[in-house]
Amino acid sequence: MDNAELTALRASNIPRGVPATAPVYVAKARNAVVTDVEGREYIDFAAGIGVMNVGHCHPKVVAAVQAQAELYSHTCFGLVGYESYLRLAERLNKHAPGRFAKRTFFLNSGAEAVENAIKIARYATGRKSIVAFEDAFHGRTYMTLSLTSQVSPYKVGFGPYASDIYRIPYAYCYRCPLGLSYPSCGCECAQLLQNAFEKHVNADDVAAVIAEPVLGEGGFIVPPPEYLGKIKKICEEHGILLIADEIQTGMGRTGKWFAMEHWGVAPDLMTTAKALGAGFPIAGVTGRQEIMDKVHPSGVGTTFGGNPTACRAGLATFEIIESEDLLERAPVIGDLIRDRFRTLQTKYPVIGDVRGIGAMAAVELVEDRETKKPAGDLAKTFRAKLYENGVINVGAGTYHNVVRFLVPLTIEDSTLARGLDIVEETLAQVCAVTPGTAATAPGGR
Repeated sequence: MDNAELTALRASNIPRGVPATAPVYVAKARNAVVTDVEGREYIDFAAGIGVMNVGHCHPKVVAAVQAQAELYSHTCFGLVGYESYLRLAERLNKHAPGRFAKRTFFLNSGAEAVENAIKIARYATGRKSIVAFEDAFHGRTYMTLSLTSQVSPYKVGFGPYASDIYRIPYAYCYRCPLGLSYPSCGCECAQLLQNAFEKHVNADDVAAVIAEPVLGEGGFIVPPPEYLGKIKKICEEHGILLIADEIQTGMGRTGKWFAMEHWGVAPDLMTTAKALGAGFPIAGVTGRQEIMDKVHPSGVGTTFGGNPTACRAGLATFEIIESEDLLERAPVIGDLIRDRFRTLQTKYPVIGDVRGIGAMAAVELVEDRETKKPAGDLAKTFRAKLYENGVINVGAGTYHNVVRFLVPLTIEDSTLARGLDIVEETLAQVCAVTPGTAATAPGGR
């Protein structure tokens, strides 16, 4: 069947609430190139929303999965254990930030990991309230949707939400919630957490603060170097746990095993998913031993969590990242993307900000650089045209005006360069601006 026929089949069988960015259906994928059912190739600048860090169908992942498939597919770890689960937990405990004993268990999805991290935090502290951040995304289940900030399309019509959740602004320097400028501001926005304890919720009732080190769906917002350390210090002063949502930032994406390492902060609990399984569904909660072991036996767990095939894929992912030096490769990729956009920023006034860390790169589009009015419609047109021109991409931002780039860390230089050329050509097409005539661009982080 071709793309049109599959689109018709989708329309008659799949509910409209399930996202459909482009009428494209995959036939095969290798590393950073996806081929559709009609034989057309697309360069993958989305990596399944940050899942395929080691590329599509990496030979080591394929071999690991094939080997496991010939042995057994499922037992439920809670009934009959297996070594791959233990070894993968061992790897996460070793590489997660913090020089203290840790414990890990596995689930099926990022949202499920966040749900369980919240359960553990409440159990361990005996407190009920949670503080999350504006522009954050933590999932679509009822607890994680309650933690998620963006209203449309995620929250419209789905209330009421979980109680005892409070929200404060994040360190979004391009759109500073306090109207200040970094570094002269002294990272004053971190103090908003302490302010929340005075205006919104008693600190003694707060079990945890949950934060994505780099806001993902919020638009790849990277906080200043001292921000997360200040947040952690405030948490410690009040006996509050810090949960790091590393679901999109983890497994080498930022140039470290986990993004919190950039800020020198060791969270009390950490969630992982996405790239952990190289395309196979698995998620984890890793945390301090004394916190994780507080929960009574059978208090956490799931039927499919830590599926043996997914665990073998996860072990292969760790091996690939190490053997192919992908932690060193990630910042090289990100710098190439950001450098290209900073050059384009001098030509196109619609590029308001260029930012990111490691191989997380994003461009925020605006209608006017002075007012920073979000250019959501332009971003939508740009993304659609990128698909037409052969680049898979993903949007972001509360105002839907950010295009984020999550290329596989294994992408070849030639494929990356070709993809960036297409991105540049597409921007010229949708902006209808003659290069070189725009005002000089401001710097972007």
